[in-house]
Amino acid sequence: MSKYKKQSHVIYKCDYHIVWVPKYRFRILTGEVGMLMDKDIRMYSEWLGCEIAELNVLVDHVHVVISIPPKESVSTYMGTIKGKTAIKVFKSYPMLKKRPYWGNHFWGRGYFVNTVGINEDQIRRYVKYQKDEERKEESNQQGFDFDPGT
Repeated sequence: MSKYKKQSHVIYKCDYHIVWVPKYRFRILTGEVGMLMDKDIRMYSEWLGCEIAELNVLVDHVHVVISIPPKESVSTYMGTIKGKTAIKVFKSYPMLKKRPYWGNHFWGRGYFVNTVGINEDQIRRYVKYQKDEERKEESNQQGFDFDPGT
């Protein structure tokens, strides 16, 4: 990610570290569902004019380090990403909607956001290697595994 970006009337550096989870933090972002999320988050981010520096879709949460232009707010970005990906996953896996705990909501209500400044390299390394840390933790404990095919 270059230091500064330029649009017609603005030069900016608006980088964020954002984390969000599926409803009830179910461990559903695996296999095909995880690959679908990765692809769609990248596609919708590009559609909004945002540039992803790091993206990591883990089994129960998503990390992204992203540059969002000043014309877009973080809340608009998150509303678009969470809304569009939820519609797509329910369309691709209609059996998920039948389960009583999902309703029409795939994602949890909130998200974590932090501006990325001086500690950008540290945050990018954290996001990049988070999956390795998750694997270490998973080997130590059993979790709820969700198979979207059931």
